[in-house]
Amino acid sequence: MTDTPSRRGLQTRIVRAEDDLTPGFESFAVPVTRASTVVFPDLAAMRALDWRNDAQWRYGLHATPTSLVLAQRLAALEGGNHALLQPSGLSSISNVYFGLVKAGDDVLIPDNVYSPNRDHGDWLARDFGITARYYDPMVGAGIADLIQPNTRLIWLEAPGSVTMEVPDVRAITTVARARNVVTAIDNTWSAGLAFRPFEQGVDISVQALTKYQSGGGDVLMGATITADRELHLKLKAARMRMGIGVSSDDCSLILRSLPSMKIRFEQHDRSALALAKWLKTRPEIAAVLHPALPDCPGHEFYERDFTGAGGLFSVVFDGKYSAAQIDTFCESLELFSLGWSWGGAHSLAMPYDIASMRTEAQWPHRGTLVRFYIGLEEEADLRADIEQRLAALA
Repeated sequence: MTDTPSRRGLQTRIVRAEDDLTPGFESFAVPVTRASTVVFPDLAAMRALDWRNDAQWRYGLHATPTSLVLAQRLAALEGGNHALLQPSGLSSISNVYFGLVKAGDDVLIPDNVYSPNRDHGDWLARDFGITARYYDPMVGAGIADLIQPNTRLIWLEAPGSVTMEVPDVRAITTVARARNVVTAIDNTWSAGLAFRPFEQGVDISVQALTKYQSGGGDVLMGATITADRELHLKLKAARMRMGIGVSSDDCSLILRSLPSMKIRFEQHDRSALALAKWLKTRPEIAAVLHPALPDCPGHEFYERDFTGAGGLFSVVFDGKYSAAQIDTFCESLELFSLGWSWGGAHSLAMPYDIASMRTEAQWPHRGTLVRFYIGLEEEADLRADIEQRLAALA
């Protein structure tokens, strides 16, 4: 006799509950689907699985409907065809390395690269047998002189995340494509809104979704976005073998923030540019490094390739101020917190010793650099806070 649900034991009925929901519910929110096990209708469907088919559900680690929606929206936003999610921006960088290079290969990395990317390159060179070489970010078409027969990957960063130089991306990718070398760009600064990497010949765009896409300073996630399917599959295979996955709950938080991202980005941009222009008038400041300002290195490429700048820029203090004085300046700010992972509503400030971070491109300034992230506070209040602390320096 066939067992019926009503005759099964209590624990079985709890585990195997049959929900009775009224159909037709619809909302703007993407449903949060959590899973480790993905249930197959039959063994034939399970045995027909192909990891290369993005349209098949295999295991919760690889994708859920929630994470797939986010990946599709990110790819469309940036002008790519495929996106893979990772649990942090650095994990996305790692995915690129392990998906594309092996022992004996050579990688070119800009000298102003995001510091954890530099650490990653050094680690792979030390323990995994690759060669990591650093180049002047303003080299442009001169990258041709640095490419070797075993060069497999060229990293770009536009602009440099601390010193703000804007490279000639198009010149570098043109050379790289002619020499059959893959290019990957850390496009976090523009959030995929203000710079279109695939239109400039880039092969892979890496995003730290922790920044503007999240917007709340409370989610860690990254993405690798590609236009080419074969390149996508190489990265997908590496992600699968490393067991990299993301939380559907975290995906839902980013999906909730995406519709407001452009509006927030533009507000960050307005306030940051106003403060950057004002800081140029201050005698305490030797240089303002904001790509939208004419004297920022690579400004001509910013004008050609970008449509906005967001909230991140740097200043260099006059060399007469000691590093200890600049530390005190940063610590005394009331509306700027000390911390990394910008992109949220709260403003940040952080001092850097740039000379100690470079190996190839000579740093031309003597004073201490402070990177500002301009949040969503009132611009006048942020200006007053900085002005008061600058006055205290004197």
